[in-house]
Amino acid sequence: MIISFHTFQVFAQPCKEIVGYYPNWQWYDRSKLVNPLTIDYSKYSIINYAFFAPQSDGSINTTDSWADENLLLGQPDWNSGGYVPNTSIVSQAHLNGVKIVPSIGGWTLSNHFSSIAADPVKRQMFAQACVQLIQTYNFDGVDIDWEYPGFVDHNGTPADYQNFTLLLQEIRTEIDTYGQSVNKPMILTAAVSASYTKMDDVDWDNVVPLLDIVNVMSYDYFGAFDPIANHNSPLYAPSQGDAQFNLDQSIDLLLNTYNVPSDKITAGIAFYGRSMKTTSTPALFASNTGQADNITFQIDEGTPLYYTTLLNFDLFDEHWDANAKVPYLTGKNGLNTFVSYDNEESIELKAEFIMDNALKGAIIWEITGDYIETFAGSGVISETPLANKLNDVFCNYIPNSETDTSSANSLEIVKSNVIVFPNPFTHQFIISGGSEEVDSFEIYDTCGQLLVAVKVESKEDLIVSMEEFQAGIYLLKLSIKNQAVVNQTIVKK
Repeated sequence: MIISFHTFQVFAQPCKEIVGYYPNWQWYDRSKLVNPLTIDYSKYSIINYAFFAPQSDGSINTTDSWADENLLLGQPDWNSGGYVPNTSIVSQAHLNGVKIVPSIGGWTLSNHFSSIAADPVKRQMFAQACVQLIQTYNFDGVDIDWEYPGFVDHNGTPADYQNFTLLLQEIRTEIDTYGQSVNKPMILTAAVSASYTKMDDVDWDNVVPLLDIVNVMSYDYFGAFDPIANHNSPLYAPSQGDAQFNLDQSIDLLLNTYNVPSDKITAGIAFYGRSMKTTSTPALFASNTGQADNITFQIDEGTPLYYTTLLNFDLFDEHWDANAKVPYLTGKNGLNTFVSYDNEESIELKAEFIMDNALKGAIIWEITGDYIETFAGSGVISETPLANKLNDVFCNYIPNSETDTSSANSLEIVKSNVIVFPNPFTHQFIISGGSEEVDSFEIYDTCGQLLVAVKVESKEDLIVSMEEFQAGIYLLKLSIKNQAVVNQTIVKK
């Protein structure tokens, strides 16, 4: 019996929330290798387009008019005027079922937040400017990246504790009102510090209900700005350094001290590393000069993206910190450089941590670092290994809990003679019941949306064609005549 489906447009999406930052300045890198038409949108659920700049009066400006025009509106049509259809990152994201929001602020653009949040007129102007951004570029909401409320170096004051909440409330009201007018729900997210020294400057009880996602920036814990070489983004505490500067402690603080719901938290995953020049032979916890290696990693100003780290791998010895659960590199042949970074192994462990703690998902800073060329300068993308690992764990890892029944989607594992093959498949797969008889089956995407429901009225093997479905991961739910239910992950190549 052959069953084909031709009426659905299906998008392969992550099994948990994966928010990927795309900085506009990275468009220029590697001859515009990672652009709206080459991004693999199946790896992400939300794209955060970074950055827009808050102004002192509450208005919001773009930061690179040429890049922003090309990326957000599309390639200019020099012959007919306007823009070539479906060439913007916004249109491509939407065509692939991915949301996209502007990220407003960032480390270098947060100096005006405090004064805006303190002034009712400026708050209203800022919230209205958020709506204008959404209207102009067809965004799906906004991401606020205020680094950080109460942070004196960026003009923060103690009043930010209350004013941050007031600012978010103003934004929430304005974007929701607009969303209702166009019949489109809007999302509001915020990037927050992973440091316990800054978490106390946020009124979590009142902030969290206003946000759809709390994006925790669990990186930049240590760097060349510290006296000793240490990890950029440790999963657990290293044997030296502040014992609270790691993902485990940051999430524990949010969950158990500030009572932030786990299903609103996305943990930060670094697709970049940090280099540090050491005063002598490089080693973990060796003394720093206070400088990054701006020569070896000149292209990234001493903060190498993952692909840059791989290109320079021959200059280093590789190590693994069994305490922090992250890798690091030490220079060879007199190169006094220490490099902290993440690889597939550490990403896997962090993804498992996210699953074990029932977090909403992950944020990635930033996605272009993971786009690996077939060879340097080829202009051809071969893989995205870190994003692949993150997605693989989110879709296939079983959390370490024998008694957890909190998820409404928990699956009962049932032994069965039913065979599904080939898996992965290219165009079609076969369901063979053996001595059992399949009564019906359903196919879901990774977000739990039902795509196909079929009642089976034949005892023959079923040939299921998914030729028009996009490549990706799906859940096949089989109902057997004896009322058993079999769930199996299937992969279309």
